[in-house]
Amino acid sequence: MHTDNLSDWSHDHVFDVGSHAAERGTRLVMWITAATMVVEIVAGWWYNSMALLADGWHMSSHAVAIGLSAFAYAAARRYARDPRFAFGTWKIEVLGGFASAIFLLGVAALMVVGSVERIVAPQPIHYQEAIMIAVLGLVVNVVCALILGRAHDHHHHDHDHGDHAQHDHGDHGHGHDLNLRSAYLHVLADAATSVLAIIALAGGWLYGWSWLDPVMGIVGATLVAIWARGLLVDTGKVLLDREMDHPVVEEIRAAVETGPDHGGTRITDLHVWRVGKAAYSCAISVMTHDPALTPAQLRERLSIHEEIVHTTIEIQLCPQRDA
Repeated sequence: MHTDNLSDWSHDHVFDVGSHAAERGTRLVMWITAATMVVEIVAGWWYNSMALLADGWHMSSHAVAIGLSAFAYAAARRYARDPRFAFGTWKIEVLGGFASAIFLLGVAALMVVGSVERIVAPQPIHYQEAIMIAVLGLVVNVVCALILGRAHDHHHHDHDHGDHAQHDHGDHGHGHDLNLRSAYLHVLADAATSVLAIIALAGGWLYGWSWLDPVMGIVGATLVAIWARGLLVDTGKVLLDREMDHPVVEEIRAAVETGPDHGGTRITDLHVWRVGKAAYSCAISVMTHDPALTPAQLRERLSIHEEIVHTTIEIQLCPQRDA
């Protein structure tokens, strides 16, 4: 029986140039969001507008969540070479994305509660002032989305150099920065609520449809909850190592069990899990009729898939073929 454990993985791969760009963009968006939050809260107090105050405090939750994403990048960078992290610190970023998704669900719940309160007990709204601040919030969100979009493009371009030779797996979250995505979703949620708020305020100002404001709040909360659910599913899958349905698993099986030199080799046990944005580790046990087969030869077969950065291989020899 041959057993071999080899890794091409180093902690330097965990926090790359793209992650630095994402951290800078996320931190800048956090400060812009916090500044806008202060403006909305002060304006709401000055104009005696509950709508602006509510939107300001709503934005504060996004500022906290985006700040959490920035903190996750900083923590991943700080501990990138800490040997206690067996496969690096990338999952700190994923954990930040998961926590941000929880924040999004909390925001959606608060939006529903606030909207129902407005339906039950309508409050007077200073429509003109509220629309001006809502438009300002939308402009800020567009700017923040552009900043994060540039960070994503930089990140994607950086990974293209390393992943160019890989096969196309389709859109399975392959290589995606879930922490950056969480920050982007918070900005999109703010932008969506700003658009809905502008529509609702305009309808109330021009036509007296005061009911439109809370209804749009519920619609916005539903959108935010849907986005949060998708982010929870994607981040939770990584945190729970639920990757055995990823196309890379079948590619590993095909590389080991097919070909003219496979020697009747069959995989008897296989475990695959993600250790980076586009990097996977695997532990393989195989049974073979080929006494000359070595872990190095299997690793050579797997080398065409550059996303496999760490392999643990066990070979058991079966001297006679089945009849």
